[in-house]
Amino acid sequence: MDFILSVIQNIPVLKNFVSKEKRQLYSPTRTGLECIAPLFQTVQETPQPTSTQITGTIPVWIKGNLLRNGPGKFEFGNESYNHWFDGMALMHKFTIENGCVTYMSRFLESNSYTINKSHNRIVVSEFGTSAMPDPCKSMFQRFLSTFELPEPTDNGNINFLKYNSDYYVSTETNVIHKVDPETLETRKKVDWGNYIAVNSATAHPHYEQDGTAYNMGNSYGKMGTCYNIIKVPAQESEADDTLHGASVVCSIPAKDNMKPSYYHSFGMTENYIVFIEQPLKLNILKILTSKISGASILDSFIWDPRYETIFHVVNKHTGEINPVTFHAQPFATFHQINAFEDQGCIVLDICCYASGEPFSAYKLLNLRQSGHALDEIYNELPKLYPWRFVFPLNIDPNMSHDVDMNPLTYTTATVIKKVDGKVWCTHENLYDNTLDDVGGLEFPSISYYKYNTKKYRYFYGCGFRHFVGTSLIKMDIDTKKLMVWQEDGFYPSEPVFIPCPDSNKEDDGVILSVVVTPHQDKKTFLLVLDAKNFTEIGRAEVPVHVPYLLHGIFVPRKH
Repeated sequence: MDFILSVIQNIPVLKNFVSKEKRQLYSPTRTGLECIAPLFQTVQETPQPTSTQITGTIPVWIKGNLLRNGPGKFEFGNESYNHWFDGMALMHKFTIENGCVTYMSRFLESNSYTINKSHNRIVVSEFGTSAMPDPCKSMFQRFLSTFELPEPTDNGNINFLKYNSDYYVSTETNVIHKVDPETLETRKKVDWGNYIAVNSATAHPHYEQDGTAYNMGNSYGKMGTCYNIIKVPAQESEADDTLHGASVVCSIPAKDNMKPSYYHSFGMTENYIVFIEQPLKLNILKILTSKISGASILDSFIWDPRYETIFHVVNKHTGEINPVTFHAQPFATFHQINAFEDQGCIVLDICCYASGEPFSAYKLLNLRQSGHALDEIYNELPKLYPWRFVFPLNIDPNMSHDVDMNPLTYTTATVIKKVDGKVWCTHENLYDNTLDDVGGLEFPSISYYKYNTKKYRYFYGCGFRHFVGTSLIKMDIDTKKLMVWQEDGFYPSEPVFIPCPDSNKEDDGVILSVVVTPHQDKKTFLLVLDAKNFTEIGRAEVPVHVPYLLHGIFVPRKH
């Protein structure tokens, strides 16, 4: 049972149930999209550091490794995966030092990868692909195998994480892998269940300045389905077991045990965790019968706008749950931008879909289309926009109904107690109409180690005028104006902000992004932008093909 339930959390994509007419309200019709199929095809790993060709300059003060993660192998033998996020994890490293850049990559030696490779077929199911029974078994054995517990994937293809002095790669099951950040060698498989009673953990933890990490994961048992806040304390000395001391700070009961909400990230301020229980639901009954029905885990997701979006606020130091929950219209979200406390309130900035979600379109069959077929699929997608919510921490129970309780004059977000007692929130748009020109915004980032949990002004992201990033964006929250970098035929991935040494301004630094291309006559490159004026400083061209990437981190070296 635990193995089945742990599979549930390996779902970074969901099924879209929004009508075509409603989706088009959020994604204006676009035609003439170029074919990007090569960005979703198997590549060979590059296990040895390879030199790059520098154009412009790479600032000499940038010293460290940019670690990126994402799918890189999409078939074994004659069997192919169905979805982009099924692909085996390929880890990438860009080493930057003395104005030079080298590149290398390695496949994660997960159980999923090694078992599939040894059998030369897909043995372990991924979220969009259900593995077929072993053809070497008898018909009776294959029939019995449909009633076996599914093997949870440990294909950590979403992100790089850091817990104390160790680095891991992760998907969204209960398994992470420790890796060597220099060689990208797979070191150790680690199961969260050996430390705390959870069946999963997200691939987007939050970090405090002292190294303490917070994450969230689900648990299932006699007490029902719970969303758990996890704390991994900072250790004073290096230890072989960096998850030692991990604990569950708080458990939040799910509103519906058999249809818990999916979540990909969460908000954190100096003193609080904000968890969003959204109408993106997982049908557990379908999960439990998936081997019999032959359905993938992806087929178990539903968008159910009958559920409101509910915000839960928890004191991360004491585990105390705020007695007031905050409610909002149904929406979907995957990535939070930042959260901070101000004047007795929490301010939460997140990227949101106003209705449903787009990722059912990210099946490989769709992504490898061209011409009119590709345009049609894209035009049915909703778009992501940055929204701001405000949550007062102390609400007077005698407060009059229909009175805005937001004391912050710099935001138009509202907080109103209704006659039925619910505290209802509306958001502020953190953009103007020019964001539509770049297709909405996803993969948000900030100057994390200086401004995470603090009031801030700038965030960065990718504009999506295609299925992947087509531009890099800098957004000024105060003015709601944006700066854009883009180049035809190239597709930038998640931006990473690196502050200048001794910087005293929020945008005093550079943006790093791995920019890929489907064109054989062009080359992937690591782009370096001046974060202030968003102009190119330099690029490092990679001599091998690189698929589109997801998330990662920058590991600085001491100067």
